Amino acid sequence: MKEKEEKIQEIIDKLRPFLINDGGNIEFVKYENDVVYIRMMGACANCQMLDLTLKDGIAAAIMNEIPDVRDVINVI
Repeated sequence: MKEKEEKIQEIIDKLRPFLINDGGNIEFVKYENDVVYIRMMGACANCQMLDLTLKDGIAAAIMNEIPDVRDVINVI
């Protein structure tokens, strides 16, 4: 479990500069029952493209590296 959390954090750290560049940020909250919980912050929290960024960007990157992950959920 800890190993997967570290890998998730690594992936998020690679994506973070792109989000910061657009005025946003991302925070890893937890990994539980094969679901990754994140918090989108700054401009990303209210962006119209949030769903697209979350599913096609962040979730795709995480699920590509860690096949056990079933979903990535943004918590507010």
